[in-house]
Amino acid sequence: MSEQPDPGRRQPTPAGRQPAHGRRQQLTGRSGPGRRRFLGLAGAAAAGAALAACHPGGGTSPGARARAAAESPGSAPATAARTEGERAGDPDWRITLAGSDRAIEGWADRVSVLAGESFGLHVSTTAPAFTVSAYRMGWYGGARARLIWRSPQLPGADRPAGDVDPGTRTVTTRWPRTAAVDTAGWPEGCYLLRLDAQDGAGQRYVPLTVRSPSTEGRTVLVNAVATWQAYNDWGGHDLYNGPTGGYPTRSLAVSFDRPYRHDHGAGLFLVYEAPLVALAERLGLPLAYTTGIDLAREPGLLRGARAVLSPGHDEYWSPEQRAHVTAARDAGTNIAVLGANCCFRRIRLEPSPTGPHRTVVCYKASYRQDTGFAAGLPPTTDYRAAPAADPESSLLGVIYDGYPVDAPYVVGQDTHWLFEGTGAVTGDSFPHLVGVEYDRVDTGWPTPRPIEILAHSPVSCAGRASHSDTAYHTAPSGAGVFATGTMRWVEALDAAGDGTSGDDHAMDARTGAFTRRVTENLLRVFAAGPAGRTHPAADNVAAVYGAG
Repeated sequence: MSEQPDPGRRQPTPAGRQPAHGRRQQLTGRSGPGRRRFLGLAGAAAAGAALAACHPGGGTSPGARARAAAESPGSAPATAARTEGERAGDPDWRITLAGSDRAIEGWADRVSVLAGESFGLHVSTTAPAFTVSAYRMGWYGGARARLIWRSPQLPGADRPAGDVDPGTRTVTTRWPRTAAVDTAGWPEGCYLLRLDAQDGAGQRYVPLTVRSPSTEGRTVLVNAVATWQAYNDWGGHDLYNGPTGGYPTRSLAVSFDRPYRHDHGAGLFLVYEAPLVALAERLGLPLAYTTGIDLAREPGLLRGARAVLSPGHDEYWSPEQRAHVTAARDAGTNIAVLGANCCFRRIRLEPSPTGPHRTVVCYKASYRQDTGFAAGLPPTTDYRAAPAADPESSLLGVIYDGYPVDAPYVVGQDTHWLFEGTGAVTGDSFPHLVGVEYDRVDTGWPTPRPIEILAHSPVSCAGRASHSDTAYHTAPSGAGVFATGTMRWVEALDAAGDGTSGDDHAMDARTGAFTRRVTENLLRVFAAGPAGRTHPAADNVAAVYGAG
């Protein structure tokens, strides 16, 4: 479905680039109960009105030294993370009996909590009773989750469908709090609460982050909850579509006061984030856990952090989140973007009836209708678009370039430290790893230097020839900034088999092994401190593009 641009809209466009819009689609992928692939969902992020979619518009080895530095004095001890990660897991966390659409569903009235804080669950079910099981997601020897807490049986009630605000078309529910959950003793981390209706009538997830009070000395895993909500069409509306299937009836703001529809309530977590969480915990590095909303509301949260990890789909950022991540980079914190289309939309966070920061506002091309903009607040449109244009490339080094694509990933520098141990040589390709959205280095936009292009993969996007670039640049603070240039990177971490099944977009075990090793190299070096001091980027834009 198309998202139609505002005809009166203007945005800065480098020479040779013509802005265009794209479309949204939803495809199914990986097998297994409740497992859905958001290839089209991811692409829709790109497909916004403001984008130039497909109508254009050297260092040393990351070996023992990096691993030792990651646990050196001054870094957070990895012992707690290892102790938790080495516990036995519970492989029965997966949903096997989803039931009917309204069998059971719910939402938490806090996006994140500190351990020991309580939160409310708001549940609707057609069953007379249900239970709640809190699973901490991680590695756990491959089980991927551990049961932390289980409720007694709770009384169920069937609640009404959501209300739709006539002005913003925001869907909210007025469901009362069903249960208050105390998180005393819960380890920090990413959680899925599984709701089980009585007598097997249905199951659903409710995501929650038990966030870290400090990130000092740690690698920070960020749950991209604003992006999850942007694509959440529970109740018939999200930031892309409404009941008519297009832009005119889409929401202008979306609320956390409703369940997630996708992946049985897990939102985008299982596709774009869980494989990264599992890999990071398997490495035993000191980790911290938070959300993009917490980064926005706590200016000092990243103080002393070694690295910040943006997951596979992290499109919607508030100006506060961007400012605080930029400040961390300028203080030496490394940044890894393990997806594409990152930091593309500018949002505003507003309260809901249940608390602050629970409404994501993004008018996009309709920003002139926003009363907040009229009152002097920043426009909630694309960061690269006027007014107040501030392209994401100034922070990330890469710029979002289009959707949809499906192309091989082509290694450009086999001697680079990030490719150590992969067995890949220059020119090797990995089918289907580039997709469905992609980024590139384009010096027509603000581009930090020095920047090094490590993979330069040809793509054809609706007939337009371009490239997806994996890039690494170093900031004056010594921070390293890495971007994969493809939205499928985190999904690829779980790729297995020969690709013929079609799972994981037909990416195979060779691709899975490659992305895991590169990510391990990256995380170990980034966990050791400002990567640019030991692994400076060697600018090669002119060699790759012939100019710049």
